[in-house]
Amino acid sequence: MGLDSEIFSVLNVVRIFIIATVAFFVTLLITPAWTKVLHKYKLGKQIRTDTAFKSLHTEGGPIAAKLHQAKEGTPTMGGVIMWVTVAILTVGFWLLAYFFDGFWDTMNFFSRGQTWLPLGVMIFAALLGALDDYMGILRVGPKGGGLRMSHRMLLYILAGAVGAWWFFFKLGFDSINIPFLGDFIIGWWYIPFFIFTIVATAFSANETDGLDGLAAGVFLTMFGAYAVIAFDQGRMDLVVFISAIMGSLVAFLWFNIYPAKFFMGDTGSMSLGVVLGVIAMLTNTPLLLIPIGIIFIIESGSVMVQLTSKKIRGKKMFLSTPIHHHFEALGWHETQITMRFWMINAIGAIIGLILFLVDSKIPPLFR
Repeated sequence: MGLDSEIFSVLNVVRIFIIATVAFFVTLLITPAWTKVLHKYKLGKQIRTDTAFKSLHTEGGPIAAKLHQAKEGTPTMGGVIMWVTVAILTVGFWLLAYFFDGFWDTMNFFSRGQTWLPLGVMIFAALLGALDDYMGILRVGPKGGGLRMSHRMLLYILAGAVGAWWFFFKLGFDSINIPFLGDFIIGWWYIPFFIFTIVATAFSANETDGLDGLAAGVFLTMFGAYAVIAFDQGRMDLVVFISAIMGSLVAFLWFNIYPAKFFMGDTGSMSLGVVLGVIAMLTNTPLLLIPIGIIFIIESGSVMVQLTSKKIRGKKMFLSTPIHHHFEALGWHETQITMRFWMINAIGAIIGLILFLVDSKIPPLFR
């Protein structure tokens, strides 16, 4: 490695840590102000006790329902502080680089090929999620629960379609990587595959966001894994962008771990889920989402298994789904479930990284 290359690598590592640290403190600074807004306008979580919520009941009584009923009124839409922080830093450093050069130009990570789309879809999905959160707060929609799942799926598809159009027509992406087998050109099939990936990550994120700190901790390990992948690929602007997300996530977790001061809400889970899918596609590693997001797979998989079982067998497989509610109904403490799920996903993220690093270092001759 030459001296110039070494200096370049050091500068990139420095700006990764600088942006992550700045994101952490900016999130901490704006949190009190946003919390006051949430309390002032009574933007609290509304816990449903109708038939749609009875799936949480056990045969011995509504254990899970009672646990969640105690959270009635806890502020939601806390995810706003994360995507707002990331947007402020991305645009802010770009503006500083535009008017000044030198150090600020080095810190800029707003680039067409790496961060334009992730930031754009993040904000787009966040606004859609905020709409759903607000409808839930006002008890608007089916049984006062905000948008129907079918309507949410349409929004996920819309977000995915925007990203697919940009990747396919603007960036020229038309292949997917299968670990240890290489890249396969799939042509226009790339568009539905892209949309499926975004819908899957957004849906899974929504299902996982059900316990204090659960989704945020899982997201942290997943974004950490993709930061390593992007770093290995030399996508430094994308790494810095991910570091901003991670810095804000750590600050968010400071307030969101049990007992949560506020909830992430759909504005957080939808935006982070969508941007995670976009990053997976941008690094051409969507199949690695399976181990890296193993908790996402388990959570959304439990919902699909439950629905299938009830339709075919007429009975449930689990006491409640997503599966974290099943363990909650069994009597596990919320923090016990959260911590164990964090550990499981961290192990999955490590396995995903091992697969990526081993695959990326295999000479083409041996594929």
